[in-house]
Amino acid sequence: MDVALMIVVNSLGSQHTYSPLLHASWDGFTLTDLVFPTFLFAVGNSMSFSLPKYEDQGSGVFLRKVLVRTIIIFAIGFLMYWFPFVTRTETGWGLAPFSHTRVFGVLQRIALCYFFASVIIHYLKPRGALIFALCALIAYRFILAAFGDLSLEGNAATKLDLWLLGPDHLYHGEGVAFDPEGLLSTLPSIVNVIAGYVAGVYLQKNGQNYETIAKMLMVGVVLVLAGVWWDLMFPINKKLWTSSYVLLTVGICLCALSILVFIIDIAHRRNWTYFFQVFGRNTLFIYLLSEVIVILLFSIPAGEGSLYGYIYSNTWRAWVGDMNGSPLFALTIMLICWIVGWVMDLKKIYVKI
Repeated sequence: MDVALMIVVNSLGSQHTYSPLLHASWDGFTLTDLVFPTFLFAVGNSMSFSLPKYEDQGSGVFLRKVLVRTIIIFAIGFLMYWFPFVTRTETGWGLAPFSHTRVFGVLQRIALCYFFASVIIHYLKPRGALIFALCALIAYRFILAAFGDLSLEGNAATKLDLWLLGPDHLYHGEGVAFDPEGLLSTLPSIVNVIAGYVAGVYLQKNGQNYETIAKMLMVGVVLVLAGVWWDLMFPINKKLWTSSYVLLTVGICLCALSILVFIIDIAHRRNWTYFFQVFGRNTLFIYLLSEVIVILLFSIPAGEGSLYGYIYSNTWRAWVGDMNGSPLFALTIMLICWIVGWVMDLKKIYVKI
C-alpha cells in the first residue's frame, strides 16, 4: 500500500493539486509526509524475519550480508540520481558530471538505516535497540539546538552536509542547498526501522489475536499523542526528520498495522489485498521503474519543456484541470508500474537483493 502511495506522490503532474498529496512546506504534517517513514517501518518489519536467518550463521556472515546489501542499495540510489548520465548543454548532449550529482537520497537513507539498525539490533538486542532509539531522539534534539536553529538554512543537518559534501552534491528542490535525506537526520530515521523490527518480533511471538493488536494499538496512540505534545517544543518536520515527527509516524504505523492485522488475519478479509501484494513482491524493482519513467520523461525535450510536462498538459490537465488531473496522471503511472509488476508475478519473476 505504501509503495503505491509513494509512486503517486512522486509522479504528480503538477504541484497545483490537493494538499494531502504534497509535503508540508516546512513544519507540519500531511499524508505524503507519512510515506517515507512508513517504508522504513516496513523495512524494519521485514528485518524481523530475515535477520534471525543471518544471525544463525555467525557474526561474520551476518555483517558481510548486511554490508553487501547496504552497498548495493546505496549504489542503486546514487546511480538513479545520476541517471540518465547525460545532460543537455549549449552544444548538445554531454556526460552529466559527478561533481553536480546528489549523493544522499531516498534509497541511500534506506540503505544506511537498514545497516545501522541491523548492527544495533544484532549487538544490543531489541531491548538495547529501544534504549538506543530513545537516546537518539533526545540527542538529536540537543544536537540541532546546540549547532544551529530549526530554519531551512541554519539547521545543523545542513551545516554538516555542506561541510562534508559541499552544495553541489545536495538537493536543491527547496531553492537552496539542503538535503532532507542528509547524514545527520539519518540518526532519528533509524528509529523508524527499529520500531518496525520490534513490532514484527512482537507480532511473531504473540500471534495475531485481539490482545496483541489491542496492546499495539494502545502503544501507537500513546506515541501519536507524545509526538503531538513534543511538537509544541520541537516541531513536527519531515524535512528535518525531527524526533516529534518520528514518534508521530511510528505511532500511526503501529495503529495502521494493528488495523490491517485485524482485517486480514482475524476477520479474514483478504480479497482486496492482491493489488497491493503485487507491489510488495517486487518492491525495489517497481519503485525504481517508477523513478526511471519519471526521470526519462523529464529528460526528453518536447514542446516548450519536457515530455513529462507535454504529456500531462495534453492529457489529464487538458481534460480535468490541475487539481484533479495531477493525481490522475500520477495514478496512471502507478497503474503502469502495477501492470509490469503483475506480469512479473504471473511469470514468478522476483527481483531481490
